Amino acid sequence: MMTGSRTKSRRIMISELFIVRHPFSVCVPADHKVTLRVRAEGKGIVHYQWFTEDDEELYICRVSDNFCNCVFSDWVKVKVLDIDKSGLPIHWQGEPHIAVSPKPQTVRQGKKLTLHCAAFGIPTPHYQWYRNGQPLQDKTTGMLQIDNATAEHEGSYLCCISNILQETWTEPVDVDIVQTDQLPTPATTATDKVALLIGNLNYSHHPALMAPIMDVHQLANLLQQLGFRVVSLLDLTREEMLAAIEKFIQLLDRGVYGLFYYAGHGYEHAGRNYLVAVDAPQPYRPENCVCVQRVMRSMQEKQTALSVMLLDTCRKWYNQDCIPSGIMPLGPTGNTVYGYATCEDAEAFEVQDGGKSTGIFTKYLNAHILQTEKVTHVLERVSEDLGRDPLVTGKQQVEIKHTLKEPRSLADPVQTAGHTRELHLRDACWRQANKLPRKKRRMFVCGVEVEVSFSALFSNVLMAFATVKTKGPRTQDCTVTLSSIPPMEDIFSGPGRSEEMDSLLFTKSENTDSTLRLCALQKLTESLVIKVEIHYTDMDSKLRQTESQQVDIGKPLVASCKLHRRNHTTPAKKKEGASAQSMGNITSSKPRLHQTQAGTFTRKAECAAKVAVTRGNEPEENDENELQDFTF
Repeated sequence: MMTGSRTKSRRIMISELFIVRHPFSVCVPADHKVTLRVRAEGKGIVHYQWFTEDDEELYICRVSDNFCNCVFSDWVKVKVLDIDKSGLPIHWQGEPHIAVSPKPQTVRQGKKLTLHCAAFGIPTPHYQWYRNGQPLQDKTTGMLQIDNATAEHEGSYLCCISNILQETWTEPVDVDIVQTDQLPTPATTATDKVALLIGNLNYSHHPALMAPIMDVHQLANLLQQLGFRVVSLLDLTREEMLAAIEKFIQLLDRGVYGLFYYAGHGYEHAGRNYLVAVDAPQPYRPENCVCVQRVMRSMQEKQTALSVMLLDTCRKWYNQDCIPSGIMPLGPTGNTVYGYATCEDAEAFEVQDGGKSTGIFTKYLNAHILQTEKVTHVLERVSEDLGRDPLVTGKQQVEIKHTLKEPRSLADPVQTAGHTRELHLRDACWRQANKLPRKKRRMFVCGVEVEVSFSALFSNVLMAFATVKTKGPRTQDCTVTLSSIPPMEDIFSGPGRSEEMDSLLFTKSENTDSTLRLCALQKLTESLVIKVEIHYTDMDSKLRQTESQQVDIGKPLVASCKLHRRNHTTPAKKKEGASAQSMGNITSSKPRLHQTQAGTFTRKAECAAKVAVTRGNEPEENDENELQDFTF
């Protein structure tokens, strides 16, 4: 808003035009109302006209009268900082408010030293930097920069921010200048790096999700670039999740980096986190889900050099009379990092725009995970980016908890010296879950030869391709179709799945004549057979003909791990719990996505009122009285 003041002479007629009040520059948060004012005096009626440059940051006012006199105000700048404005008083009057404070620094001698400070203010505040209590000449902007830092630049720094209304100071921060040989050389290595990624989306009794497909697919590719052996799985029942976790734990050992990632529905209860399996009933209880802290304890028992748990799931409390969990230290077994997509009693969200879907946490995780920084620093960057996302402002905030005692990074190299035998054992186990069938060629009676090849989309999703290599001498218009025995459901082709999502995951080869996507391989109890069927026109009879052959590919990928045969420790008790829950209000159709706002969906499973179930004396699978030392 721009305003002007028109003033006539009081006793003596003014013969010239001049400005008695110039506007001043301001620095404000986004969406804040700003008013620029000019006051001038002159003979007769005074006219005001505001101008701005193309970037709409600089403004100037032209003042004129009816006698062709003209004068311009000072140029002023309206600076808008699109940063966090939390803590800004509701009735803010323009006094300096610090939005960005400087942080401590450790800088190599001869390198650049940079400290940042930013503040809102009307008028725009002035900056003055101090070192060890002494003002620094010419250091009067929000950024203090020294290109060639030396020992004399070491000390305690702070900044004074002021305008005509008030003066305020940042907290002092220490800057250390060290010699190159004083900095600790990165010596952290892993004996191996393995990761288990699980994405649940097609729930039987809870709202379906879409984003875990892309979340798991993209994260798996990035972790492989970091040298991780990755097993990625979609749509697991509770028994399958527990079996996959058991196999994952077998890959861990002393010195190994282990990473567990989950995307899907989840919740928090009594200070512990639970992952909702695709077969969880409605209503569900902890014994129908997987306890995160149990998984972490199993990882730590292997004395891993680094255990990372990344959870893109909701943490709404199971019942509202729960109290927040206290942060309790883990035992002294290794470096442990939890990266939660959201804080306690809050939801995690995914964004869906047409066929492109992603969890907001995983979106920013994938943007930073290849960095070579300490893993907690990477998660801090994820937290900062998510905190600036307008879709989840005030709704979702990353939470990081850790007992990291060493500067471990997900990009640390693998050093196998002295661990060759263990490495070979892990390699054999990992290859079992990722073994692809070999290419097969089939010659048909009509003379057509077809090649069938394979690739892995996930560790339990297989792509089969058929390509005509040789055309028969008397065939026309030959086409190929693929099917499987037993039939395997394609989770990507259901309602709500788009061709755009399909193209993001798989680009069809120009030479491929037919494709088949085989999902849920973990459910295979027998060999998988690919039926290759060709359709062609016989040039002699002009009739359409069909021939078929079968290709037995055994148990590919994770099917060979037999996740359906998990060793049960208390089978009778588990069946009892599942039976009791089946008496709840279970719907046979899959619930739709729960939309909270345009394009944004929550990862909170729906759970009806708690059902009273008679308990025996035998402890539950996820006994809430256990694992107190492993609860954050």
